[in-house]
Amino acid sequence: MANVETSLKEATTTIEGVLGVALVDCSSGMALGTIGGGKDLDLTVAAAGNTDVVRAKLRTMEMLGLKDDIEDILITLGSQYHLIRLLKGRGSAGLFLYLALDSKRANLAMARHQLKKIEAELEV
Repeated sequence: MANVETSLKEATTTIEGVLGVALVDCSSGMALGTIGGGKDLDLTVAAAGNTDVVRAKLRTMEMLGLKDDIEDILITLGSQYHLIRLLKGRGSAGLFLYLALDSKRANLAMARHQLKKIEAELEV
């Protein structure tokens, strides 16, 4: 099992094109850990904003009566992919991993695969 810092570092070293990664608490919108980002990508602002995205999707699913789980949410921009993976492991309910990728360097399928692997090894 890997701790938060180790898991975030693994994302930056094993996923091509990572701009930043964060572990976020869905109830507060606070980032519990971040790596990367910069002046053009404030991960604490992204954590809070993406918490609103997750909450909106969960409310919509409830209104539609969908009895399913969200694996991940993908937001595609002109030059970036933003991937939100809701965690399901023990002790990680209410958390999500947020990953920002350079779309020209990233392989989205491989990023999703690697993020799922990181989730399985993460111990919160």
